[in-house]
Amino acid sequence: MIVYAEIECLLYEGHSLKQKRSVIKRIIAKLRNDFNVAVTELDYHDLWQRTKLGIVTISNSKTHAEQVIQETLKVIDTFPELERTITDLGYL
Repeated sequence: MIVYAEIECLLYEGHSLKQKRSVIKRIIAKLRNDFNVAVTELDYHDLWQRTKLGIVTISNSKTHAEQVIQETLKVIDTFPELERTITDLGYL
């Protein structure tokens, strides 16, 4: 089972693309290291107050894959520099 999430976020702390990328890099590294998921920035590369992240996990159990995605969302919510606004889950 493949489960993915597309997450749009607003960034409040950064005032440049350099600061935005610093925050995004920390989030991506933490998710990859802690959950072994694929993560990338999907959209809004040129906007410093907005981002869209894609997260994908593969498992032989739909329940386990959903749990992994939900845990990654909880970790994203712990970052005070950003706010998760729109989250779309999908299954393949």
